[in-house]
Amino acid sequence: MVNDMKIFIIGGGREVYFLIKAFISKGYDLTVINQDADFCRKLSRSFKATVVVGDGSKPFMLEESGIAYADMVIALTNNDPDNLVICQIADKIYGIRKTFAIVNNPENIDIFKKLGVDTVISTTYIISSLIEQRAVVDDIQNLTSIGNGKVAFMEVDVAGNHPITGKAIHETGFPDDAIICCIIRGDGVIIPKGFTVIKENDRLVIMSKPEVQTDVLMLIRGKVD
Repeated sequence: MVNDMKIFIIGGGREVYFLIKAFISKGYDLTVINQDADFCRKLSRSFKATVVVGDGSKPFMLEESGIAYADMVIALTNNDPDNLVICQIADKIYGIRKTFAIVNNPENIDIFKKLGVDTVISTTYIISSLIEQRAVVDDIQNLTSIGNGKVAFMEVDVAGNHPITGKAIHETGFPDDAIICCIIRGDGVIIPKGFTVIKENDRLVIMSKPEVQTDVLMLIRGKVD
């Protein structure tokens, strides 16, 4: 497979190895800038990619590495200001519109977006949300989020002893910031209406704001532990 997209990956820990592997499998042209010399040697031995040892937040390093030819820049350092600088250099100086940054402080998401970073992900927010829900509920599956962690999806199995069982959706008192997107019932899928009755063994696909997930689980199960 051949793909002309040129991607720059700056920073990151061991997880970058698997990201690079995935991109290489799709045929992308990769340049990796990382300050860990040993890690860079491993990458250069393992992948057909341009690997540069250095600080990717420095403009001269980006320039010398050929960032002017990039189609996408991914900033994965553990320092939020560095990630912002990298993306702004890519956008403002080189006109690279596809910029992706990790933020370690979730409060920086809106700042990054306002300053022009195309895609911002808070791993802290997402991981903490997943751990919190996994820690208290055994029958939740496929927890994920979109919109930089502002919208969450989860699948919940309905048991016969759950207080929601046998009720129409309009009778359940679902929070305003949550909705049942669909119900998986046996081999079929139901797009529910307000009068749709929830039955034992249904699997509910729920979209909500993360802060109301605990309320939704309490409503469905009568408890969260």
